[in-house]
Amino acid sequence: MSTATDHKPSVLFVCVHNAGRSQMAAGFLTALSGGAVEVRSAGSMPAEMINPSAVEAMLEVGIDIRAEKPKVLTTEAVKDSDVVVTMGCGDTCPYFPGKRYEDWVLEDPAGQGVEAVRPIRDQIRTRILGLLDELGVTPVVG
Repeated sequence: MSTATDHKPSVLFVCVHNAGRSQMAAGFLTALSGGAVEVRSAGSMPAEMINPSAVEAMLEVGIDIRAEKPKVLTTEAVKDSDVVVTMGCGDTCPYFPGKRYEDWVLEDPAGQGVEAVRPIRDQIRTRILGLLDELGVTPVVG
């Protein structure tokens, strides 16, 4: 049985297709938290595969998200998360009172080349570092 003192914070990233922004955010949080945060991502209408430009942009900073697959957003994933970060999914995200919600306004990388995805990736990294600070988790610097 876990106690409040050993609770690992959990974060769910949600966007429509779960192919770009939410996957990059999950990749950064997984890498930068060093396993100190439970990370989930999902989409309200998942794509068939991860955006290749997002994969390439993340590989450039040493994070490999090629094995990830877009997943459908479930009520359980929201219930099981301490923080829910939405990225342009609007009203399709389920809402539960008492959960912490953040909406990150970021350009959608869908259909864009890696040059256009890099600034989105860098904005996400900055936001992840801020989130880690809010969660009281020291980032792992590789």
